[in-house]
Amino acid sequence: MTPLRIGNASGFYGDRFDALREMLTGGPLDVVTGDYLAELTMLILGRDRLKNPAGGYARTFLSQLEECLGLAHARGVRIVTNAGGLNPAGLADAVRELAGRLGIPVRVAHVEGDDLTAAFPQGLDPARPGGTPMGTLAAHAYLGGQGIAACLREGADVVVTGRVTDAALVTGPAVAHFGWGPEEYDRLAGAVVAGHILECGTQATGGNYSFFAEHPPALRRRPGFPLAELHEDGSSVITKHDGTGGVVDLGTVTAQLLYETAGARYAGPDVTARLDTVRLTQEGPDRVRVEGVRGEAPPPTLKVGLNRLGGFRNEVTFVLTGLDIEAKAAYVRDQMEAALEGAKSRPAQVRWDLARTDRPDAPTEETASALLRLVVRDPAQEVVGRALSGAAIELALASYPGFHVVAPPGKGSPYGVFEAAYVDRDAVGHTAVLHDGRRIPVPGVPATRVLDDVPEPPLPEPGPPGPARRAPLGLVAGARSGDKGGNANVGVWVRTDAAWRWLVRALTVDRFRALLPETAGLPVARHVLPNLRALNFVVEGLLGEGVAAQHRFDPQAKGLGEWLRARHLDIPEDLL
Repeated sequence: MTPLRIGNASGFYGDRFDALREMLTGGPLDVVTGDYLAELTMLILGRDRLKNPAGGYARTFLSQLEECLGLAHARGVRIVTNAGGLNPAGLADAVRELAGRLGIPVRVAHVEGDDLTAAFPQGLDPARPGGTPMGTLAAHAYLGGQGIAACLREGADVVVTGRVTDAALVTGPAVAHFGWGPEEYDRLAGAVVAGHILECGTQATGGNYSFFAEHPPALRRRPGFPLAELHEDGSSVITKHDGTGGVVDLGTVTAQLLYETAGARYAGPDVTARLDTVRLTQEGPDRVRVEGVRGEAPPPTLKVGLNRLGGFRNEVTFVLTGLDIEAKAAYVRDQMEAALEGAKSRPAQVRWDLARTDRPDAPTEETASALLRLVVRDPAQEVVGRALSGAAIELALASYPGFHVVAPPGKGSPYGVFEAAYVDRDAVGHTAVLHDGRRIPVPGVPATRVLDDVPEPPLPEPGPPGPARRAPLGLVAGARSGDKGGNANVGVWVRTDAAWRWLVRALTVDRFRALLPETAGLPVARHVLPNLRALNFVVEGLLGEGVAAQHRFDPQAKGLGEWLRARHLDIPEDLL
């Protein structure tokens, strides 16, 4: 059977607008997918739907279709996207209206059943008595690919979903094309791994890549979007259209495999993929074969993403220049704390961070300056609004020498909170809604398996003893990091067996915590993936209540891996 060619044209809401046209014109495809949803996006769409009940979906997708729907139809390329967000039926109707206006005879279907908002109670933020109602904006289960498959089997040209797993955009078309049954776990797991590699677009073709400097500037300037040649046995080849920018090699694919995952068992609604069984081979220029993936029955529950308004936040960043930085920080902090204590109501959360961006004998004022950041949060907007801005601005002539701020604080803005919950599968009415209005219930899975951690595999023998030199970890290791709710993950990999023998013994949890002091006191788990020569670290609670809460300087932990690579430790000289 000929392979199924599935391309990706979006990794997030706001990705490159021209990507859909590039994928449709760049070479042959059977299916093009678009991933528009993330934890933060669901909150943004929830607030959008509060203003306009007919909204709640990614409007950019409609604009892209205006240019490209006719092209896709003419080339026989089916489109599968989660751009439906909180309102897949609404987006499907909008696509039908667009197709009618353009005179393009396409069949549009959608998937529903993920919306569980009504099943989760509204409530008050318990941070302070009498707080403002902070009810759930959106609660959506992560569905699998079977609803998508049902739509495609019934002839849909465009399939719109709400919250499905990112990989479902690939597993659904694969199930429809190859006719896999729900217990063909190895094949399903292979499609999940291919889908995970594609889901973030150009992160698989050299974007956000630790060893970017090894790629010529002409290639890395505008990476092409990835595609998978998926085979009937579940194996795949990750590649891109000829003549596009970027690079597909073992490093770029490994980096994306580690992104926002955790242990060896990568659970989804249709199957649990064993990441410790993935084998990668460089098959040729810009071609990486993915094979050997084993699968297991999925867990008995489905993950639900809960997005709610957590309250209001405000911040002010004081610029401290020149000498006595620590003393200046203590001075203004004492003044601000006194003002906050004297206010009618002190904010429920107050956080200070001093970033020593200054350097001695600096050649510019900016490089002579440090930044002191104050962030406050409270259920009531007035507590973080005028009280904070007034206290900060009133110090303009009465505080440390050189007083100024990056920008004056405003009235305070709402912030979101992401939480994960789990529900029994029978609580979710997964349904395919076809172009002719027929509704097809998606049956449950025939078996489930409780998700247990995989025991750590045997470690390789250590390398021979020899001299070591203090150097940055990044001279031998790549990394990619990201967020899942309030947790951060950091995947670290190396490219030779000798480096792996050293890394797996050197980078323990204790060493990880020592290199990244912000993780001290937080639970840290280490997962070993020998086939990828990789370690995956999960840091619980580093990101507070998730990206929308903006708990830290880098709220999505995007730079955490690069910080780790910049830290110094003793590395064997024969690896440098």
